[in-house]
Amino acid sequence: MSTEQELKEEIKARYGQAALQAKRPERRSCCGTGTVLEGGKLDPITSYLYADQETAVLPEDAVRASLGCGNPTALAHIMPGETVLDLGSGGGIDVLLSARRVGPNGKVYGLDMTDEMLELARANQVKAGVTNVEFLKGDIDHIPLPDHSVDLIISNCVINLSPDKDRVLAEAFRVLKPGGRFAVSDIVIRGEMPAEIQRSLELWAGCVAGALEEHDYKAKLARTGFEQVSIEATRVYTAADARDLFEGTGLDVETIAPLVDGKFISGFVRATKPAAQPAACCSTTCCS
Repeated sequence: MSTEQELKEEIKARYGQAALQAKRPERRSCCGTGTVLEGGKLDPITSYLYADQETAVLPEDAVRASLGCGNPTALAHIMPGETVLDLGSGGGIDVLLSARRVGPNGKVYGLDMTDEMLELARANQVKAGVTNVEFLKGDIDHIPLPDHSVDLIISNCVINLSPDKDRVLAEAFRVLKPGGRFAVSDIVIRGEMPAEIQRSLELWAGCVAGALEEHDYKAKLARTGFEQVSIEATRVYTAADARDLFEGTGLDVETIAPLVDGKFISGFVRATKPAAQPAACCSTTCCS
């Protein structure tokens, strides 16, 4: 089994377990390594992401299964009638929120590779009474949608889990319509990361070790063909946050935590696919 396949299987297993735990009061976060409430502390990545008025209209299981690092639906410009794709849709929280924004004439796809999450998301869709939504099974590096089929791609702390981010970005570019937008929340690194963290499979599955460095992320988007690339920090994690995140991973927390103080952020990543250029006209009438 390849290293890439091992990572995918580990992530799939963890998210499958997370879907089952979403039905219980305590759950594991994807980006942290312990329960959301551990020792009386809230997970520093997954807590306080959604406003009360947003979660009030959603099934409780969809809220519990939210394992992201941001709230892309609050920052992305989602317009009525648009087609939206959520990469790594999990229990469906961002899909259901987006469905309300695009309205009855719009469509939202949720893509996930984990059967348990898809089952949970579809159940949450029924509970929410939302009909303009479709959950698809697949990997984010092989999106099962045709070229130029969506207006907006969102994602919540999932792209950093992929072993092949160039492929993910290329697939995102492919399925976006000309002028389409890429608007995702992700864990991003500022500066160099200790080698111990990069080697940790536990932390890769927890969104940290697989994160891209900020300038590298922007460069990959630009090489893919995206324009207007930007990364906005929505949270900056401290040494104290790192101690909570790395607890139980086998790392020397007291040594590592000060080294990563301020180097991990939750970032809102924006980019745009260039608009289609008008076809060249060579007739005498057109060019005169």
